[in-house]
Amino acid sequence: MRYSSTHKEETRQKLVAASKAIAKRGGFASTGVDALMSEIGLTGGAFYNHFQSKQALFEELVAEDVKKSTEMLAGDDSSSVDHVSKCLRNYLSSFHALHPEDGCILTALGPEISRAAPEVRNIVEKALKRIQKNWSRRTGDADAAWALIAQCVGAIVIARVVESETARKEILASSRRFLAKALAMDSLS
Repeated sequence: MRYSSTHKEETRQKLVAASKAIAKRGGFASTGVDALMSEIGLTGGAFYNHFQSKQALFEELVAEDVKKSTEMLAGDDSSSVDHVSKCLRNYLSSFHALHPEDGCILTALGPEISRAAPEVRNIVEKALKRIQKNWSRRTGDADAAWALIAQCVGAIVIARVVESETARKEILASSRRFLAKALAMDSLS
């Protein structure tokens, strides 16, 4: 059977997308190549037609997904209060807490990224600096921008580790209220 000229690239993209979801749900390091490949209907041996190593796949999925995380945390360049409020409400939501596969890579894979190769950490650092610069411009305070990022990421991590829905909602709501006060935004909570 002949494959189309785009088959290899399409398979690679399917592998990256499936790997992101699997890694965000259960961790990247603990998932083997065979499990990643079976998710897209291929054998583990085919993996090396697409990536030199599992680490190369991790680097690509982090690089690709950190863009999504940047959009989730900082939105676009709009500085309207409504846009900023919506961005933070969506980030600090129960949906985000309950669905790591659809959410920010920092909250799902932060510890694994911290143990990754310098190239991966550098990709994430550059993205965090873009987020910080964006928030610094909005708040007029570079320290507040870093604290805002830490508050958002930390709130989602903590909301994911509690068992009860009540505690999760409390954590997220209190974080939204805290940020609303800190940013003097009535529409966030």
